[in-house]
Amino acid sequence: MQNIVDLDRYPLDRPQSPPWSVLVEDCRTRLAAEGLFNMPGFLRDDALSAAVEEVKPVLAQNAFAHARRHNIYFSKTVDGLPAAHPALQEFETSNRTICADQIGQSVIVRLYEWAPFAEFLAAVMDKPVLYTMDDPLARVNVMAYADSQALNWHFDRSEFTTTLLLQAPVAGGAFEFDRDLRSETAPNHEGVAELLQGRRTPARLTLEPGTLNIFKGRNTAHRVTSVRGERDRIIAVFSYYERPGVLLSDEERVGFYGRAS
Repeated sequence: MQNIVDLDRYPLDRPQSPPWSVLVEDCRTRLAAEGLFNMPGFLRDDALSAAVEEVKPVLAQNAFAHARRHNIYFSKTVDGLPAAHPALQEFETSNRTICADQIGQSVIVRLYEWAPFAEFLAAVMDKPVLYTMDDPLARVNVMAYADSQALNWHFDRSEFTTTLLLQAPVAGGAFEFDRDLRSETAPNHEGVAELLQGRRTPARLTLEPGTLNIFKGRNTAHRVTSVRGERDRIIAVFSYYERPGVLLSDEERVGFYGRAS
C-alpha cells in the first residue's frame, strides 16, 4: 500500500501508534467542528494516474447512464408538506456510474479492501468497527460527471460518506453544502426552501485530485455544481457498514445501476 497511499503523511499502516493517534484526533476534531475533513494528497501521484487509467475505459464503454429528477429528500411526498411546497422543488441529477465488479483488483478496490483503511475510518467516526460490503456492485462505485452534468441537492441516507476525487473538471464541479440544515427532531422545511430558492448561501469547497473526503451528509444539504468543459469529474465512493454482510436488494441495484447482478 506504500505505493498507493502517502503513508509518510498519513500513517494508516501504523494503527494505534502516536502518529496514527495524532492524525485520528485531528480528523475527529475537524469532523466535529466542520462536519467534514479532507486529506489532500492521500493518493500518491502515480497511483492516482493508474486509478484514472483503470476506470476511464470502463466509464466510456460500460457505465450505467443514470439520470433522474428528484427533490432534496429523494421522496415524492413528505409528511406535513403540500405538493407545491418549495422544499419539494425538483432538480435533475445525471452521471455515469461503474461498480466494483467492473474494476477487479484496481487501485481503488485494493484500497477499499485494505483493513487499516477501514480501521482508520472507524476510529475517526468513533465507531467500534466498520465492515466492507458483501454487495459486489455497491461496495465501491466510481461516478463520472461530464459537461453540464451535476449531482443536485440532497441529504444522504447514511451518517458518513467517504469519497476520493480522482479527476477534476476544467471548470465547475464544486462541492456546496449547508451544514446541519436539519436535525433528527427539526426538519426545518422553511430553511430547506430558502436554500433551494437561493436565499441562503451555501459553503463551497473545491477539491484537488487525490483528496480523500469524509463528510457527515445525513442532515447537511449538499450538491456538486454542474461540470463545464471536456474533462469529466471522476470520483470514487466507498461504502462501509457497522455490521457485516450488507447487501442491496435487487430492486435497489436496478435503480442505482440498471442491473441486479
